[in-house]
Amino acid sequence: MAVIVALGAFLMTLAGGWTAQRVTDRRHLVLGLAGGLMLGVVGLDLLPESLEAAGRPVFGVPLALLLFVGGFLVAHVVERLLAVRQAAHGAPGGGNGADGVVGRAPQVGMTAAAAMVGHSLADGVALGAAFQVGGGMGTAVALAVVTHDFADGFNTYTLARLYGNARKRALLMLFADAAAPVVGAASTVLFTLPEEPLGAYLSFFAGGLLYLAAAEILPEAHHRHPALSTLMCTVGGVAGIWLVVGLAG
Repeated sequence: MAVIVALGAFLMTLAGGWTAQRVTDRRHLVLGLAGGLMLGVVGLDLLPESLEAAGRPVFGVPLALLLFVGGFLVAHVVERLLAVRQAAHGAPGGGNGADGVVGRAPQVGMTAAAAMVGHSLADGVALGAAFQVGGGMGTAVALAVVTHDFADGFNTYTLARLYGNARKRALLMLFADAAAPVVGAASTVLFTLPEEPLGAYLSFFAGGLLYLAAAEILPEAHHRHPALSTLMCTVGGVAGIWLVVGLAG
């Protein structure tokens, strides 16, 4: 049953990516929505889940929060190192990427998209584990995974393209992200991932995702189009994730 539900997540992920690439003429709205979706996923979905799973304190601070901050800092350090390396190779200012983005290293986009794939794989594992528990747990997790995988597909494609990667590479990451929940759900037939490592991963991933949303995507969305419509797309993205989490709970 978990694998069948994961196939629904596969289709929803592709639908999210298709939506992201079809509205390139309203790129600021796409980025505003993507930033809102990412903020909602981090604050309303990933972080609460990870706090429950990996809430063991370390020197007075929950492990989940330490990893969350660590993920944010690692994302910042990696991006700065890649930017310095790019400038050292004769691209001060970075050049224009595939979407006309200035000063962005494509490796950052691919790394972020790969992290989204890892998150979707964890979604699939969580889905399989929930159906192993039985009762209403499987249905609740299925609803959350299938609906927010639309946001995952949207964000995976947007992140890859935002940093100047070619459309072909962005589509490759989109299909990998779509297949990941199916692989994750199928893997639970063979084993079950312990709760604490899964929570630790979600915490670290959430920190990196928040950095990309707050430091990259949202500033880019408002840079050339500081319009109310862009802001409303961001708020709408957060509200959409809140609705998904509320229905799943």
